[in-house]
Amino acid sequence: MKQQLTSLIQAAIDTLKSQDVLPADLSPNIQIDRTRDASHGDYACNIALMLAKSVRCKPRDLAEKIVAALPAADQVAKVDIAGPGFINFTLTDAAAFAVVEAVLDAGEAYGRSTIGDDKFVQVEFVSANPTGPLHVGHGRGAAYGAAVADLLVAVGFKVHREYYVNDAGRQMDILAASVWLRYLDLCGENANNELPFPVNGYKGDYVWDIAATLQREHGDAFRHAAQIVLTNLPADEIDGGDKEQYIDAVINRAKELLGDAAFRTVFDAGLNSILDDIRHDLEGFGVVYEEWFSERSLTESGAVARATERLKNAGHLYEKDGAWWFRSTDFGDEKDRVVVRDNGQTTYFASDIAYHMQKLERGFDRVIDVWGADHHGYVPRVKAALTALGDDADKLDVLLVQFAILYRGGEKAQMSTRSGEFVTLRELREEVGDDAARFFYVMRKCEQHMDFDLDLAKSQSSDNPVYYIQYAHARICSVFRQLAEKNLTHNSDNGLSSLAVLNEIHEQALLTRLSRYPEVVEAAALNHEPHQLAHFLRELANDFHTYYNAHPFLVDEAAVRDARLCLIKATRQVLANGLGLLAVSAPETM
Repeated sequence: MKQQLTSLIQAAIDTLKSQDVLPADLSPNIQIDRTRDASHGDYACNIALMLAKSVRCKPRDLAEKIVAALPAADQVAKVDIAGPGFINFTLTDAAAFAVVEAVLDAGEAYGRSTIGDDKFVQVEFVSANPTGPLHVGHGRGAAYGAAVADLLVAVGFKVHREYYVNDAGRQMDILAASVWLRYLDLCGENANNELPFPVNGYKGDYVWDIAATLQREHGDAFRHAAQIVLTNLPADEIDGGDKEQYIDAVINRAKELLGDAAFRTVFDAGLNSILDDIRHDLEGFGVVYEEWFSERSLTESGAVARATERLKNAGHLYEKDGAWWFRSTDFGDEKDRVVVRDNGQTTYFASDIAYHMQKLERGFDRVIDVWGADHHGYVPRVKAALTALGDDADKLDVLLVQFAILYRGGEKAQMSTRSGEFVTLRELREEVGDDAARFFYVMRKCEQHMDFDLDLAKSQSSDNPVYYIQYAHARICSVFRQLAEKNLTHNSDNGLSSLAVLNEIHEQALLTRLSRYPEVVEAAALNHEPHQLAHFLRELANDFHTYYNAHPFLVDEAAVRDARLCLIKATRQVLANGLGLLAVSAPETM
């Protein structure tokens, strides 16, 4: 309906242009909004207020000219001018009922649109370092990023979902060293605790699992005596030393003793095992990517070197103490940033610059990054680098997701006994199910802290929003099963032609709610706010349950029965469509 009203306003403006009342080059942004007060009609447009100054006309006078030029429309009962110049539309009863047929005709396509105009958008999300299993914090980013991507597709964007694999750099070297030390332990090199594990190493049970696989497949090929491994290493933190210096020394010793090829084998054993685990978890969670992009490829393809060279040539890098620094303070950052260390190694930041440079080179119209909220300080420096490269930094949107805190019985959930370090996404999914996890994760704005109530997510009550919504869908399915059990039939054509009998307040509420669905999908997509859709579905479910409790559907009068069945069938379709966009199932029985 918003699009139809927009077309009416545009037609009126075109008429006024042809009459030289308005400038021929006028290209207004027409906005149609629902009124907050039903006494003001159903929709309002502020176009007269927006244009009045530029066309040198009082807003109310301009509104009168626009209204006089409006073409006739069957859906519009009357048009009023309110206040300083708002144009208010009141719809006909037929227009309100038309939503039922629109839903039933469109089916799964109802609510989808083409406003995205096939613009190419990349959504990069999760992108957790493959140094361990996904935890509940990653789960929120996964559910949110996937919902944003699916909503964008629903309104006509072409979306490329991408996972950035941090398969290079220091953290991956720490993982490789951790796996190797556990491997040496399994080989018997730590029988008397002579090979202490680094304070800064990865300690999860999964590291033991990777090491065990490495030993089974390679035997003692990578074995070295503990005494040789420890010779001349600095003290670890537990012995009064520096944990960072110690772990770096262990990494260097591993590379020295193993050599490039063997170290790469150990490195890849950790990387591939964890990455396979991450893929498995995300696919089970309904999150699938078009591409898993390797950080390592940025160096191997020369993209990092090319990005730093571009910055040097543009005068945005300078050398200090043997390192190369990016003048990010010239672009509003709090301090300059190192891109090449004094030992010649590039930093994570250099890789991120190259990655975002390469994203824009791939032709994306927009690039959306979904990051953890702890990366908020990283945003301005990445945008600064794009600007320094001569790229359009406004094409990059960074959406920050806050951590999720789990509660059980009103208390913070204890850490996992299996992982030893954190509650994994897999454990959460096993406890509450994928539907509850996906829905609960997107119920709040991404930047808001989230308390995840495990007991509520598992409860079968109206307090559990996902259960409440799914139960509405299942309830409607049960009505149609009862229809068959009572040997009654549903004549859809008769129902659609009899919609005028739907004059109960609960029926009017459902009709209004159903008509809002396309607007909600559009707003949720363009604002990157899937919580808008989650809240809408809860409200729609409430409208239906209230209606169900107030009125019987399988009445004797055929016209009433068929009309009500058409209404709830449309409601079932919208519930299924909305749940589908959030990757939540719509069960027929519960």
